[in-house]
Amino acid sequence: MTLKSMTGFARSDGVHGDTAWFWEVKSVNGRSLDLRFRLPSGLERLEASVRGLCQEKLARGNCTINLTVKRESGQTEIRLNEPALAQAHAVAERAKSLTKLKPARLDTLLAMRGVVETVEPEETEEQQAALGHALLAGLAAALDGLIVARAGEGERLQRVIEQQLTDIDGLVARAVAVVARQPEALSVRLREQIARLGEAGATLEPERLHQEALLLAAKADIQEELDRLRAHVAAANELIASGQPAGRKLEFLAQEFNREANTICSKAADIEISRIGLELKTVIDQLREQVQNIE
Repeated sequence: MTLKSMTGFARSDGVHGDTAWFWEVKSVNGRSLDLRFRLPSGLERLEASVRGLCQEKLARGNCTINLTVKRESGQTEIRLNEPALAQAHAVAERAKSLTKLKPARLDTLLAMRGVVETVEPEETEEQQAALGHALLAGLAAALDGLIVARAGEGERLQRVIEQQLTDIDGLVARAVAVVARQPEALSVRLREQIARLGEAGATLEPERLHQEALLLAAKADIQEELDRLRAHVAAANELIASGQPAGRKLEFLAQEFNREANTICSKAADIEISRIGLELKTVIDQLREQVQNIE
């Protein structure tokens, strides 16, 4: 199973009777499922069905759904609104008498709104239902295409995310190796500091030296953070393998990754641990950017 992106585009078209149409659907990342529709005048009745179909097939993303419809011109009737033409002519004649200008031409009068009307043929309820069914079937095809596009983008993102998780795991392994050497390094550092104090004439009791050594070791202990990072990597890989929408959970895990990396940097008592912590933060920031696009 692969992850699905929230980014994609698809189109479908078809013909039903004298009506040709095409759907365009596109989506980008979003915190939830946000749907925007653009339906032609007269087809607003389909919005509830369109919304339900989108909610059935999509889980997250800012989605725009556009429907364009064109009817064959032979089915459209053009009518002359004679009362409106008469009124327009009367107004033109009155204007001529007042201004002494040339009378309005016929093409000018016909171009006035309402003089010439375009009348679409009336449809029965059965015809409307049949057209609505065909349009919804076309939308389903477009949404299926969108899902395929989002899956293709998700597959690419999955490879990137899996590599980032592998990088995090490798950095944790490096940190574990450094941590294993830390007690000896802390001991050497403490002896060096004691030697410098001795040169300055200061003395410390053995018990106090032991307490200081324990305190330094406790402050520098990052084993819990490393264990949690490994657990987060395992959880992220399980989410990817589940095949379920995992974007929100991966975003949460990315926040937890970042929390542990910050703690490691703040506890670092070794230059190598500091370097590893900074590398972790870089990879985790890249991970956070990618998982924001996952459904």
